[in-house]
Amino acid sequence: MNVSTLRIAALVAGGLLFASCKPSDDMPAADLPKILSTSFGTTPEGASVGLYTLMNTSGMEVTLTAYGAIVTSIKAPDREGHYAEVTLGYDNLEAYLAGSPFFGAVAGRYANRIGNGQFSLDGTVYTLAKNNGPNSLHGGIKGFDKQIWSANPIENMNGVGIEFTYASADGEEGYPGRLDVRITYTLSNDNTLRIDYEARTDKPTVVNLTNHTYFNLKDAGKTSILGHEVRLNADRYTPIDATLIPTGELAPVAGTPFDFTTPHTIGERIDADDTQIAYGMGYDHNFVLNREGEGLQLAAEVYEPTTGRVLQVHTTEPGVQFYTGNFLDGSFVAPDGAPYARRTGFCLETQHFPDSPNKPDFPSTRLDPGQVYRSSTTFTFSAR
Repeated sequence: MNVSTLRIAALVAGGLLFASCKPSDDMPAADLPKILSTSFGTTPEGASVGLYTLMNTSGMEVTLTAYGAIVTSIKAPDREGHYAEVTLGYDNLEAYLAGSPFFGAVAGRYANRIGNGQFSLDGTVYTLAKNNGPNSLHGGIKGFDKQIWSANPIENMNGVGIEFTYASADGEEGYPGRLDVRITYTLSNDNTLRIDYEARTDKPTVVNLTNHTYFNLKDAGKTSILGHEVRLNADRYTPIDATLIPTGELAPVAGTPFDFTTPHTIGERIDADDTQIAYGMGYDHNFVLNREGEGLQLAAEVYEPTTGRVLQVHTTEPGVQFYTGNFLDGSFVAPDGAPYARRTGFCLETQHFPDSPNKPDFPSTRLDPGQVYRSSTTFTFSAR
């Protein structure tokens, strides 16, 4: 078949199956990347929510929902070439509506914490919901993780994906300015999930967006993540106070339990006699990435020795929050009915630093009219 572009659309399981690529003449249609679109259910208010599965030619699958622009599932290969779930999450909308510790969600308008639930901009003080002790966390009571996003399946030279858009009203959750947000998830055939963030505002505001997927490269949360080996490309981190707000210091990791410049298992020092470890109940800290110039650069690499799975994270962001599921307590239940216990998942949240609006020495999170907020992060899966 001699075609420059092939598109297939067929009804599958009550949804639409989109497949596209620019194939070679002998590439069968079955080998094309695909998007499967189905219904994920309806909210109590009557809003329909879509579910989208991206499938590449290697066998990897990434499933997302328009509720919260959430990554509900990632199936990645082990060293034997078997694909299996590597994230924590739910398989039904009702569970997400009932409550989630941000499983797979987009965190915003401001990811991570803002101290005392307030910040000032051009002399005006803005008050936010205090939904994490004395602080505001991940955008407030109804942040981006609880909004229904518009979804548009896409196809490009990099693979197949979903483009999510949402318009956050001026004053939503206390933040100034209307914010028009576009987040694009793309799955490529080399087993890389790329997330591109873009936002525009009509008045000065602050923006910090990330994805909050919990990973467990061994068994998707059935057992702990303490045996995973982690390397972080960071010589410094931002110490926190007892409420998990950065003190403003950029402290060296050398000689501390936070030195992951060479690989260490998560469990090796997670319960060390260290004030910062005590504050975070383990690791729940922002690491200052070693960056040279612009573009995507290495943030982290994680290896799980039982399965051989490897996760590499590259980002344009200046920091990454390494969180080890310290607050999981068994109250959230996996699709198979097993509880997600403490430290059964880890997060690598690429970001600007927590509380940056109140820390003038941190990289700025201010966005003005006429400017465009852009950020990109890739998660690449392999095995050895």
